[in-house]
Amino acid sequence: MAVEGGERDYVQSLERGFAVLLAFDETRTEPTLAELATATGLSRPAVRRLLLTLQRLGYVANDGTRWRLTPRVLTIGQHYTASSALIETAQPHLLRLAELTGESASLAELDEFDAVYVARVPVRRIMTINVAVGTRVPAHATSMGRVLLAWSGPARITRYLEEAPLRPLTSRTVTDPADLRMALSEVRDRGYSVVDGELEDGLLSASAPVRDRSGAVVAALASSTSAGRLAPEKLRSDTVPVLREIADALSTELGYVPRAASVERDGFF
Repeated sequence: MAVEGGERDYVQSLERGFAVLLAFDETRTEPTLAELATATGLSRPAVRRLLLTLQRLGYVANDGTRWRLTPRVLTIGQHYTASSALIETAQPHLLRLAELTGESASLAELDEFDAVYVARVPVRRIMTINVAVGTRVPAHATSMGRVLLAWSGPARITRYLEEAPLRPLTSRTVTDPADLRMALSEVRDRGYSVVDGELEDGLLSASAPVRDRSGAVVAALASSTSAGRLAPEKLRSDTVPVLREIADALSTELGYVPRAASVERDGFF
């Protein structure tokens, strides 16, 4: 993502405020000031000032020595959802995908090294991790992430392969940069991605690209199930055509008009 402005335009205190907010997670639901200082690497006096500012703004509250987030933090994500034409436009398409497949349907965007769920229609709980709008999953181990990476451009792919922590989440997770580059090439060739058991054992998912009016891939549409419910071959033969049709319909509604086929892989990989 391109960043405008130079060092003189950088507000470090704002960065530190977000660092404190982001330090609250599933392992630190009600941390102490000392725990937040350790998590952020900031001094205790600095964290105290930031917490008191966030408290005055209504984003955190304290119970004795422990701090917690307030419901006001949800408004930040709510404003993003409300202001995103993509999410509003995608909702009926997600519902249609879920109805036709009987499986959960999701929409994700790429943020640094992760695919982030921005819209979702759950059908049944198939993952042990809690999946909701805002959930981040490693791009390298997910069908959504691979779709988003495959069309992100040569420079971003190279940076991802050089800098992303390609952690093995299961015994099947692709962690070798060369193998992942090849997998991304195959995604572009096929026009979709299928990932079997790389994020979580037994989790099977397929994703297809969603394009805007310029033709850029702005999101990935996904259908997720379990290997016990559907074999990978059946997912490819039955679910993928429906998934791609709906992803194309969403792209059309966003203004995308397919152009004549071109050799877009030249020099890409």
